[in-house]
Amino acid sequence: MSKFFNGLMRLRRGAWEMLATILIAIGVFMLMQPFALVLFTWSFPVTLLGTVMFIIVSKFPE
Repeated sequence: MSKFFNGLMRLRRGAWEMLATILIAIGVFMLMQPFALVLFTWSFPVTLLGTVMFIIVSKFPE
């Protein structure tokens, strides 16, 4: 786990890509769930944030 946090602190691609991918997955889950309107309302911004974050982070060094 400390390797993950070291990657975040040093702006390395692997850890940030994983975080962006998790955000995208959470956004898609929020979009598909039928229970809470608040989650559905925030699903697009969360997915968009994860996607933009993934595009930016893919330029980071290994």
